[in-house]
Amino acid sequence: MPTVYTQEFKQRALRLMEDHLHHTQCSQWSAAQEVGTKLGISPHTMRGWLKQARRDAGTEPGATTDELEELRRLRRENRELRRANEILKTASAFFAAELDRPSPK
Repeated sequence: MPTVYTQEFKQRALRLMEDHLHHTQCSQWSAAQEVGTKLGISPHTMRGWLKQARRDAGTEPGATTDELEELRRLRRENRELRRANEILKTASAFFAAELDRPSPK
């Protein structure tokens, strides 16, 4: 199971990474490796956090955290509605078959 970091920890890590980028003028990957190693975080994770933070700030194109959360919610709701629809189709077919049977006299 992946490690769950607090929002405060992520923000602190991002500040360190932004400071490192600003002071050393290095690439995002180099900064992610340097800061990630110090904090015990994968550079891939650090870079992902930075990209998402920049999307949320509107400085990089892509879906914001709120948009991604809404998309997940809508997909989950869609799955539930499809499941409910299948149940209703099965039930209506069952009851339609009951109506087609001749009743005993």
